[in-house]
Amino acid sequence: MALTQTNLEESIPLIARGKVRDVYSLSDNSLLFVATDRISAYDVVMKNGIPNKGKLLTALSEFWFSLLSDICPNHFISSSLDNLPENVRPYIDQLKDRSMIVKKLKVFPVEAIVRGYITGSAWKEYKKHGTVHGIEVPKGLKESDAFENPLFTPSTKAEQGEHDENIHPDRMVELVGEKYAKKIEDLALALYIKARDYAAGRGIIIADTKFEFGLDENDQVVLVDEVLTPDSSRFWLASKYEVGKGQESYDKQYLRDWLTSNGVDGIPGVEMPVDVAENTSQKYLEAYELLTGNKRGSS
Repeated sequence: MALTQTNLEESIPLIARGKVRDVYSLSDNSLLFVATDRISAYDVVMKNGIPNKGKLLTALSEFWFSLLSDICPNHFISSSLDNLPENVRPYIDQLKDRSMIVKKLKVFPVEAIVRGYITGSAWKEYKKHGTVHGIEVPKGLKESDAFENPLFTPSTKAEQGEHDENIHPDRMVELVGEKYAKKIEDLALALYIKARDYAAGRGIIIADTKFEFGLDENDQVVLVDEVLTPDSSRFWLASKYEVGKGQESYDKQYLRDWLTSNGVDGIPGVEMPVDVAENTSQKYLEAYELLTGNKRGSS
């Protein structure tokens, strides 16, 4: 059964409910991130959830935080329920395997998107204007072509129910300042390249992904939120990759396709059929197992 909302407010303050995560305040310098089974597509949250999705997102993010820690510090403190205060213990059933204690940081108002391949909104813009986020790219590219070098293409960070806006890197400088914009771009590209090379060894292409960053008390840029999950990335099976068409993805593409084919994309309050939810859940599980090499039960 999917968990679409947690209810801990009687014990600790709720700060926000995002598209997926419920965020609670634990202390002056720490937060409790709880990944629910909510799923959004076209910036709209579905009425029902994807079984075990939050647990898979949490496990995969923890895996990547560890693997990428040599490139960039991150906000992860612990996923152990033993580190939670006593007054939260009655809610353990809601929190098990889907919670992270993280550092409380000032989060930059941008999403740091890195694209290794031209697909999605980048492909749509390219067909119309020959650009990606306003950036000139080579002519003659086909759908799903690899860029010669990964492309940094930021977007604004929208509130729930609103739409992210693709922006040129120069616009990000205006939003966060030149010093931080350069650091965010450099870190995002380095993180993507290490993850891309690791995933390639597991037979997975990371077509694109988005990172988020915060700022700590020492003026250090820190990796936050989730990392390289099917919610934030496009994963393609390398053995099935073929230039010139859209690729089958280990992400929410199955749901997007169902929404589009039924003419309900972007409409709030849509309830997925059971088979769509279960098939999407299976995609998330396959992505986790392929990337980590770990087998995971259905609990």
